[in-house]
Amino acid sequence: MKLSIIVPVYNVLPYIRPCLDSLVGQTMEDYEIILIDDGSTDGTAQVLAEYAARYPEKIVLKRVENGGQGRARNIAIDMAQGDYLGFIDSDDWIDATMYEKLWKRAEETGADVVVCDWLKKYSDGREQILSAKVQDHWISAAGSACNKIFRRSLVGDTRFPVGLWYEDFYFSAILLLKAKGIEYLGEPLYFYRQSQSSTMRNNNSAKNLDMLTILDMLEEYMLPNGFKDEFEFFIVNHVLIDSMNRVYRQNAPDRDQVLSQLRRYAHSKIPALRRCTSYLQESRNRRIIARLNYAGLYGLSRSILDCKARLTKT
Repeated sequence: MKLSIIVPVYNVLPYIRPCLDSLVGQTMEDYEIILIDDGSTDGTAQVLAEYAARYPEKIVLKRVENGGQGRARNIAIDMAQGDYLGFIDSDDWIDATMYEKLWKRAEETGADVVVCDWLKKYSDGREQILSAKVQDHWISAAGSACNKIFRRSLVGDTRFPVGLWYEDFYFSAILLLKAKGIEYLGEPLYFYRQSQSSTMRNNNSAKNLDMLTILDMLEEYMLPNGFKDEFEFFIVNHVLIDSMNRVYRQNAPDRDQVLSQLRRYAHSKIPALRRCTSYLQESRNRRIIARLNYAGLYGLSRSILDCKARLTKT
């Protein structure tokens, strides 16, 4: 079998049909869709059963007790029969040609991983293309597993961390680091529904510290294998820029404590920011934001970003 598409599902009744329709309508042949119902209670289970009955040649359905997205994906990996694995979030959907295009690129080049762009979809109808290579660095595509296919033999015994946020980041990063070939397809084939309740748009400041646990896990592999610059790239981008600015926007009572922990972590891993190669390779604007957060000037950093956003809209 060419491909296994893995979908962890939990209480997404308003969104699950568009997701499933996009999966059963893929133009490629010889693939399976593994649906792991993670204990849904809102009627989603009935929709999954309906599609499994309608497409028995494509869909494998398994219901488990609720254990989180990472655990659900790990269960599906153990079940998968495909030579490549793909992952979809159950409130998103994809272009009908996505997996055929990714698989063909992998077959043509021998790549272990093939990556495509995203199309962010807002509830008011706005759309925004998100490049999988936002920065000029090959490891910048590590944010998610959903816009990629991975060779099954590359995945091996690698699994998603269970019970942590950013489990996507860990899984994708490890496999990109281990891959012998990575191909990039510059088309927005994955349609990402902008949700108010996603990990990236949350008000739970303390859970953002899971990023530090994930980074510690990555460090255990990266430093002994010569990926020091890449590890520092993660610190600059995922701690000093993304996490700190995300947490500063929140109004949780522990926000300031979390910001202090994030900052201390960045200082411990990069004691001299101005001599950090990954920092120096960032754009001027991103260096400014990172440096301000490194110094604890979160409010000024946020003001600059807000001003830039307003200018962009005008």
